[in-house]
Amino acid sequence: MKPGKNDNKLLKLAMEIGEGYAKKRGFKDFGIGISPKDKVECIYRLLVQDGLIQALAEDKDDGPNRKHKLVLWISKQLPPEHPLMN
Repeated sequence: MKPGKNDNKLLKLAMEIGEGYAKKRGFKDFGIGISPKDKVECIYRLLVQDGLIQALAEDKDDGPNRKHKLVLWISKQLPPEHPLMN
């Protein structure tokens, strides 16, 4: 899995949208004490539970692969002309 040039920005956008989605689903705000790694896992698991993304295989379920899944998810939500898609 080769990272794209905008993957970090796409991940940041995915996290922002994912947090908003979690709030709409009734989750409380992520506190200051929650690490970015835990936020990624929580949002990833919520999206899998709701059927918005497909779960990773057990042997592939780790931090970098979860981040990649979130990047793929947000990439599919954005229009092709979005600046991060170029």
